[in-house]
Parts: sequence; C-alpha cells; structure tokens
Amino acid sequence: MTRHICLHGAESTGKSTLAPRVALQLGGLVVPEYGRTYAEANGTDLDEIDLLAIFDGHLGATRAALAQRPQWLVSDTDPLMTQAWAIMLLGRRLPEIDQWDDVADLYLVPAMDLPWQEDGTRLFGSELAREQFMEVAIAELERRRLNWAWVEGAGDARLQSALAAIAAADLV
Repeated sequence: MTRHICLHGAESTGKSTLAPRVALQLGGLVVPEYGRTYAEANGTDLDEIDLLAIFDGHLGATRAALAQRPQWLVSDTDPLMTQAWAIMLLGRRLPEIDQWDDVADLYLVPAMDLPWQEDGTRLFGSELAREQFMEVAIAELERRRLNWAWVEGAGDARLQSALAAIAAADLV
C-alpha cells in the first residue's frame, strides 16, 4: 500500500524544494507540480479550461507514479490546490474537482516564513494576496476534514519539520 503525502499551500513557500527532499528521505517517488509545468508552457492567464487541464494533468501524473507501486508518494500539490486557484482566479469552485476524492493521507502546509521569490509563474506576491491564497488553500483541507500539518523553518529545519509531522501522523 502506498502512503501519500502532499505539499499544499500558498505560492513561494518551498513546496517544490521540499517535495523531493521528503521523498528522498522516505525512499519514495515525487509527483511534480503539474500546474507549474502547464503555466510555463501556456502562460498564467488561466481560465476554467486551463484549470481543468491542470486537474487532468495532476490525475495522470499521479496514476503513472502509483502504477510503479511505491511505498511512498510525495506530491508537489494536487487537485485541491487547483481548486484553490479556481477560487482565487475565477471566484468559484469547479464541480469536477469537488467530486474528486482520491486525497493524500497527509497534507504538509509550509508556512509563509520564506521570502517571496518571483519565478514567472506566480501571481499572488503581495502580502495580502499571499495570505488570502493561504486561507483559501487551508479552507480546502478543512472543508474536507483532511489530515494536515504546518511545516516551518528554512533548509534542513524545514525538512525536519516535515518529517516530524509525518511521524506524528503515524504514517511511518
């Protein structure tokens, strides 16, 4: 049985750096952030069609990784973050994502304790927008009553915080 960890939360909180580090420590596979790949190829002027394409991309990448039957799977975001994007960009939820229920065993939410870094795909860099995005992201987890934990610190401290959260969730 594969145990699934997912990084979740606002932009520029270190999710894409942390995901492979956690996977390496656990001996697992990483599912990269499909939304970033999509935005790099298609731009950041995203509409419903784009968000549903990102949703489908997440599902396909996750299915491909699970087909390898890893003991651990670490996702750098999942469709719940795509739903948060829909709320932020469109002002509404997408029913297709609301119907999705193949959620992770634990969501790790990196705190906004790292400085903002622009990378060409990020949209919510102001402090207010960043806080709002984090609130929307956490609300998605709370709405579904999912298991989640904060991750804090920089560098190795952030990794240790993530590993401690996984251990505390009794997944190890």
